[in-house]
Amino acid sequence: MTDPVTGRPIVAELGRPETPQEKADRIAENRRKRRANQTTRNLVLSLVASMAIVMFLVVVTVREEPDDLLIDYRASAVEAEGGLGQQVLAPDVPEDWVSNRADLSGDATVIEWYIGFITPGERFLALVQGFDANPTWLADELRQPRSSEEVEIGGVVWSLYDRRGNEAVGNRQYALVTETATSTVVLYGTATEAEFAQLATAVAAELPEPAE
Repeated sequence: MTDPVTGRPIVAELGRPETPQEKADRIAENRRKRRANQTTRNLVLSLVASMAIVMFLVVVTVREEPDDLLIDYRASAVEAEGGLGQQVLAPDVPEDWVSNRADLSGDATVIEWYIGFITPGERFLALVQGFDANPTWLADELRQPRSSEEVEIGGVVWSLYDRRGNEAVGNRQYALVTETATSTVVLYGTATEAEFAQLATAVAAELPEPAE
């Protein structure tokens, strides 16, 4: 049987011994295929590992972020009272309010108890209780207020400072202040007047008799 193109006899390849060159070519080709398969497997494994790390970080971030914003201000108040030896305010606020800070600070002159609240509308309200506070402390706390009016909320008389529109005082554009025998209580922030009234009413329920 001859090749119709070349006219040469066709030699059957079946059963023919492999030449050294063919063997070397076959081994080289098998090695190339193994390397290619190994590279593909490594790439797939790397991608799977990377995706696993990304998913882990997403899950951790999503689950932990809300916890970072939540502060148990009542527990902090108990600790603060133990160290200070005086009552600190921990008013009952609506359940949908959250606290993002609660601590004691200050200097040798005035000690401050602070609670920060975030309302459902993402507005901010601060409660600051200054022990043995003085006019200078209050002026610094409210960024040098000039005048106020008196309002009664929760059976307590408060000094109202309304400077909305004055960007120079930051988030202290609206504030309420009242005094007890041992401390000055300041409420300020960006919340609505209704939310201020809610907090002032809750604070008033915990206040001792006003200072004479």
